[in-house]
Amino acid sequence: MTATTVGTAPPQGIAAKGLRKAYGEKVVLDGIDLDVAPGTIFALLGPNGAGKTTTVQILSTLIAADGGSALVAGRSLEREADAVRSAIGVTGQFAAVDDLLTAEENMLLVADLLHLDRAEGRRRAAELLARFDLADVAKKTASAFSGGMRRKLDLAMTLVGEPDVIFLDEPTTGLDPRSRRTMWELIRDLVAGGTTIFLTTQYLEEADQLADRIAVLDGGRIVAEGTADELKRLIPGGHIRLRFDDIGQLEAAVDRLALSTVVRDDETLSLQVPSDGSISALRAVLDVLEGAGVQAETLTVHTPDLDDVFLTLTGQGRTAHAPHPYSADAYSADALHPAAKEARR
Repeated sequence: MTATTVGTAPPQGIAAKGLRKAYGEKVVLDGIDLDVAPGTIFALLGPNGAGKTTTVQILSTLIAADGGSALVAGRSLEREADAVRSAIGVTGQFAAVDDLLTAEENMLLVADLLHLDRAEGRRRAAELLARFDLADVAKKTASAFSGGMRRKLDLAMTLVGEPDVIFLDEPTTGLDPRSRRTMWELIRDLVAGGTTIFLTTQYLEEADQLADRIAVLDGGRIVAEGTADELKRLIPGGHIRLRFDDIGQLEAAVDRLALSTVVRDDETLSLQVPSDGSISALRAVLDVLEGAGVQAETLTVHTPDLDDVFLTLTGQGRTAHAPHPYSADAYSADALHPAAKEARR
């Protein structure tokens, strides 16, 4: 890696600048920046081949980047790789569990690899097996475990070294909904204890439920980043639904809003007004209606979900690296509601 300078990062977080990786002419990462606050869950989304696993492999010292630099748990990937390894844990896409060993033996094997003394290794193994509800099956071989139990054991093994940062590369792939939610609770508990989680997933509900911040990776670049709500507001399709008591109020609202994109439903006496979901857009609609003396019976705000975000931002109908057309500014209150300026005067 090059010696690109990365600013000071909190001791348990991740800060990366300009990470690049290519295999021959195939560019996998094209200069990505990451900033993960300590004690948070950061989710990296992207289609197959977008570079998610490559990012995890670089940040966990499994492979070297071609350019850029990073600090992981306050240690430099370039200059302190051994210190990084001692501060992190990695759970890959497939459970790294030895089927011939019992759950307890798998845990003790990791303790031995970490050079823990025998007593400390047994203490941590017993503590983690109990924490993950595996104590009752500690003496059973892993080959008899369900998929959910194997993933829990895999995560427990990752925690033997008490890492500051944990990389979870699609940790719930193949799990049934109940097992997936159990894993979510375990992940939340880890973060509540101060651990930093870097998560890759293709389950958008998982990112929505868990992540404090989400980045969307496409074509080797970060094309959007923010909270789940911030990302949803980037995508058109959000709207404010207004329902009225009578047709007269509905007609007055239609006349006042005067937008071709307003969807009218006379049967339900309702209107759908396009909106980016922001407070300013909502206030603009309310100002327009108040200025006209129109009162809605009910108002609900609908925003796109992460499925919409993912499909829109990951190359659907655009050329590689073309600017993404959907931004909050493009759907500002004034742009959506031309009458709003007059109403606010």
